[in-house]
Amino acid sequence: MESARKEAEKLGALIAAGTSPYHAVREAERILTGNGFIELKEDGRFAIEAGKSYFIQRGESALIAFRVPKAGWKGLSIIASHTDSPAFRIKTNPEIQKGPYTVLNTEGYGGMLMAPWFDRPLSVSGRVAVNTDHGIEVKLYDSERDLLMIPSLAIHMDRKANEGIHYSAQNDLLPLYALSSSNADFLAMVADELGIDKERILGADLGLYARDGISFWGHKEEFFSAPRIDNLSSVWASVEAIISAEGNEYMPMIALFDNEETGSGTRCGALSDFLPSAVSRICHALSIDREKELMVRASSFMLSSDNGHALHPNHAEKADPTNRPYPNGGVLIKYSAAQKYMTDSYSGAYVKKLCIDNGIPFQVFHNHSDIPGGSTLGNLSSEAFSVIGADVGMAQLAMHSPYESAGTEDPMNMLMLFRVFLGR
Repeated sequence: MESARKEAEKLGALIAAGTSPYHAVREAERILTGNGFIELKEDGRFAIEAGKSYFIQRGESALIAFRVPKAGWKGLSIIASHTDSPAFRIKTNPEIQKGPYTVLNTEGYGGMLMAPWFDRPLSVSGRVAVNTDHGIEVKLYDSERDLLMIPSLAIHMDRKANEGIHYSAQNDLLPLYALSSSNADFLAMVADELGIDKERILGADLGLYARDGISFWGHKEEFFSAPRIDNLSSVWASVEAIISAEGNEYMPMIALFDNEETGSGTRCGALSDFLPSAVSRICHALSIDREKELMVRASSFMLSSDNGHALHPNHAEKADPTNRPYPNGGVLIKYSAAQKYMTDSYSGAYVKKLCIDNGIPFQVFHNHSDIPGGSTLGNLSSEAFSVIGADVGMAQLAMHSPYESAGTEDPMNMLMLFRVFLGR
């Protein structure tokens, strides 16, 4: 458990740094650069050499990293994950005066559990587009302090509060920012903390995040909780795995996409041309012709990594009757007859064999037949980049809450699988 705890703490450090998709990618860049990876620019030519490692970022919120094998290779080992999590995003001109209070105008991003956002210290992070003498510059912003709160309505004022509430995002969940008497200008505060004039800010992608850090709990601290476990756990494990991957017959690659929680249909999402164009340009830079490139794709394998639901201690009826994964039970291998996941009998067998041969625990996930799950990365990315693949992840509780839970051993299990897969 001690080694598992250390890996979970490393995950906690990335979660703490990755308060927005932009910050998660910046932290990934920091780790990769510190381990010898070289940045390639999409608007520049790719100069690539065998035996070296590279990364490409798009839109500050998506990233692809790869290591070129020293000898000949025939395919790609790809791990796909996503950098975004459900949260509230701040609208333009956000201040709303409500009597003596100033609240901020927000809207929901992704399918979130709303109730856990109440009565919790919140902060703000994201990116800001700034007008400079040299054009538009993007700056990352993180308030890094307890700045906002969404207060609950007291039970005395709503005696039916414990009987279930339909929340209005526009009315019930606006975060309290200041007393109106303070004339608080939110964007002016952001500009001041960035050290610029407010008039220079031309746009912003800012959102709320929970300030809670990682915590370990349970009889033997067998559980941990943190914000954004879905899906920074997969981001962390893929980055950690590729920095030590050598690559033999297969080129190790990771793809961190944005906007999975809203359908992936953006230039930084899994449905975009980011992955196929990157692979084509890598092949071109290595003097691989179009036919050989298609042969490379046909020989490739993708692990689509996104978490799945653990059996709930109070709602076992919501789980599949015969496939009931739980925290610390091992890596999830996810199946769906509706093709919400990539896994089929062959690809699932391949992942199981990797686990069996390397002593990695695993378990099977199916949704309850009356409770369909959503799509994730692999099956969507296949529309533009079709390779064989399987969906994997960690079993977790309270998915899409601002504070989620999982098993302390699970980050280590995921990392073990990713390292074996990238070095296959």
